[in-house]
Formats: sequence, C-alpha cells, structure tokens
Amino acid sequence: MHISLRPSIPQDIDWLVELRARVLRADLERLGRYDERRVRERMRRSFNPEWTRIISVAGSDVGCITTRTDGPVRWIEHFYLEPALQGRGVGSEVLRRVAAEAFTGSTRLNVLQGSAARRLYERHGFITDSEDDVDVYMTLKSPDHA
Repeated sequence: MHISLRPSIPQDIDWLVELRARVLRADLERLGRYDERRVRERMRRSFNPEWTRIISVAGSDVGCITTRTDGPVRWIEHFYLEPALQGRGVGSEVLRRVAAEAFTGSTRLNVLQGSAARRLYERHGFITDSEDDVDVYMTLKSPDHA
C-alpha cells in the first residue's frame, strides 16, 4: 500500500470538516458531546494549511494530520483517517513518519475517552499524562526512557 503525505491547501477544508465529523461522530455521541455544527466549526477555526498534511493512499486523499509546535511541545492534532482504512496500518505508518521527524521537545496529543485510537498511540510509545471525562492527554516517551 503506497502511503504519502502532501502539504494541505486552503481548498482542502471542506472535505476535512466532513471527514472529522464522520470519524468522531460515534465517540462524541457515546460521550454525549456530538453537535453537528460544533464538530465542523472547531476544525474550521483551527485549520492551518501550513501545519496540516493530507494522507494519500494509492493517490487518493484519505485523511489528515496536523503538527503544531507550541514552544518545546509538538502537538499532533486533527489526525483523521477514512473509517474504511482504519486498522490497516495506514495510521501506524503516518504516526511513525511524523514521530521520526526532527524535533527536540516532547510530542503530545489528546484523544477522546474510549476511542480505539488510544490503542494506536499506546502501541507507538505514548503514555497517559492526564485525563478527564472527555479527553486523554498523552506524551510520546523519549527513546532514552523507553
């Protein structure tokens, strides 16, 4: 399976907000937090094409990942993959590539409580820092502490 990452462009936003709504719907409904408008607006408000890459498989756009730096922290955000491709190694490959990119600080993310994505992050060395009723905040263990 040929997986590639391309830079995002502003015109990607419309399908990205729909992808986010599809991917998060079940988890947000389970948590009693799904709102048709809010799930889309949150992506629109935080979308920055310079930080976002589009995941392509065999030439078709199937997902996205955003990496944003905030001082000594690299945040992984908006990591969404078409449901039909989840569990097939695409997310693992993208996460490996992003984690391997040069960065001197820590890499963090948050995932919804009960999401299957948490297992993906744990398999790749992320550990839980804190959690609340909705979110789990995780940090990638540094290789020297593995």
